[in-house]
Amino acid sequence: MEISRLSVDARARRSAEIREFLRSRRARLSPQDLGIPGGSGRRTPGLRREEVAVLAGVGVSWYTWLEQGREINVSAEVLDAIAGVLRLDETEREHLYLLAGLNPPPKPPVDQRISGGLQRVIDEWLPRPAYVIDRHWNLVAVNRAARIVFGYDKGDHNCLVDFFVHVDGRTAICRWEDAARAIVGQFRADAARYPDDPEFGRLASDMCRVSPAFADIWAEHRVGSAAEGLKILHHPLAGELAFQYTTLPLTDLPGHRLLLYTPAQNDDTDVRLAALLRTPEAAC
Repeated sequence: MEISRLSVDARARRSAEIREFLRSRRARLSPQDLGIPGGSGRRTPGLRREEVAVLAGVGVSWYTWLEQGREINVSAEVLDAIAGVLRLDETEREHLYLLAGLNPPPKPPVDQRISGGLQRVIDEWLPRPAYVIDRHWNLVAVNRAARIVFGYDKGDHNCLVDFFVHVDGRTAICRWEDAARAIVGQFRADAARYPDDPEFGRLASDMCRVSPAFADIWAEHRVGSAAEGLKILHHPLAGELAFQYTTLPLTDLPGHRLLLYTPAQNDDTDVRLAALLRTPEAAC
């Protein structure tokens, strides 16, 4: 009974929200904005429901029911038409989809160049590693510590491929099998967030062909989170290094994440890391 009541309350809140949202978006437009003669006899500013319905190509009664938050069948095509009439931006369009009970459409590809401010954050995180990856785990930006400690570099380098294909990486990571299962679970969870993105399927297929270890774990259908964790590796020059990492989503670059590493507590990783960055090899 309590669950049912909460469900009714949630529907009521969503109905109220979609009603006020669509009304506010009608009110901010004038008929002249859309080439409609203003005429006389308008009691309130903005577009009328009838005008939105006609311009979107839907029935007036149907649009009225939508604005009232009634339980009706809604398609993505109709929502796109209404969003176009109301001149909704990308964020508003996504909000309309969610209020109507639909998953928002995938966002278009974005410029992967990071801002100067974000680049400074990455660079000034030294002597600790930091880097940015896109939704497919391609490296977008790295600092010097990440390049030296993990062997990362900017370009076409992919963290998933590096982990499973490069032999040096496999021998360096402590408890590699556990780390491998965690990484595959994270990648599968990411793939599920973008069901219409074929690149995830291509990457998984390619990895299954070139890495039997990846193929075995992929078949287990593990799912995991990449929000934070512990990464321990053995560096040929510095010895064992243990890092706590934190993953932060970048709202201005959908699908991109900033990974920040800090030496694990009660460990001498910070001392070894500082010594490593002073070596002649690190200066190259």
